[in-house]
Amino acid sequence: MNFTRRSFNQSFLAGASALAAPAFLQKAHAAEFTLKFANNSPISYAMNVRAREAAERIRKETNDRVNVQIFPNNQLGGDPDMFGQVRSGAIQTYTVPGLLAQSVVADCGIHCLAFAFKNYASVWAAIDGDLGAHIRKSMLATGVYPLGTAWDNGFRQITSRDKPIRTPEDLVGFKIRTPAFPMIVSIFESLGAAPVAINIKETYAALQTRLADGQENPTLVLEVWKFAEVQKYCSITNHLWDGFWTGVNLKYWESLPADVQKVVEKHFNEAAKLQRADVEAQDKRMQADMTKKGVAFTTPDQAPFREALRKAGYYDKWRKTFSPEAWGLLEKYAGKLG
Repeated sequence: MNFTRRSFNQSFLAGASALAAPAFLQKAHAAEFTLKFANNSPISYAMNVRAREAAERIRKETNDRVNVQIFPNNQLGGDPDMFGQVRSGAIQTYTVPGLLAQSVVADCGIHCLAFAFKNYASVWAAIDGDLGAHIRKSMLATGVYPLGTAWDNGFRQITSRDKPIRTPEDLVGFKIRTPAFPMIVSIFESLGAAPVAINIKETYAALQTRLADGQENPTLVLEVWKFAEVQKYCSITNHLWDGFWTGVNLKYWESLPADVQKVVEKHFNEAAKLQRADVEAQDKRMQADMTKKGVAFTTPDQAPFREALRKAGYYDKWRKTFSPEAWGLLEKYAGKLG
């Protein structure tokens, strides 16, 4: 099923009253187990649409023993706050990005290395295979149990105002807004660009006033923040992919009966698979919409960017951060790096 903004909104309106209602109005009796499912996405996003479906299936299959309460759109805090809360047990469940978990255990972000994956086929082979298994095992050391199937947070692309980014040389001196994640900043520093740390809420104004020449994000972010109004070009570089793991506080997870664990994991894993297809379809729709609005899309060859990063020592630098096992598993899917 392909989700449009209208269908997301209709899904939201259909379920909003249930989400907003106090627990004593939602249930005839208190659930035996409650999972607060916190994330940073608006309620209308595919992840929350699918999570809401999973919550209802879990409730039915467990005969009302499990109540999954969805807290979208950073209602319970920013991402570092929510990650801290799920680690401490203040909330039971949070969608953990690899780039954030990496700040605690490096191997949790190994898949975020620049230009490791060309397309979704290569991503899912790795994330659903041995590399993903290693990442999930590593995440246990943070006090979080990651469910088996990751949600898609999208490939990151580069937008620009004055010229398309087709080669590494186009990035030399290019003022690009990035988040403060070291792995992302390091990509653009290594390519000779000038990364600028700007809050996402201030990025539109920064692009409009030329404090930055461009920015990088998944295409969904481009639409939500209306960057197409102040950027003429979008280069489909796929320079980095990250996803969300449904992370459950480890102690809480171990306290759940085995039959409940099985039901919860089954339905969240199924929801994540459906969300992946939703995101890919939505991405194609948004590219078509932005093309109509005057944004020109290009698809650069990744090989020169990889080679430029290799020569700049990017891969050698980051290899030292990860365990040899993690690096070997990444190269199993990505090919030789560095």
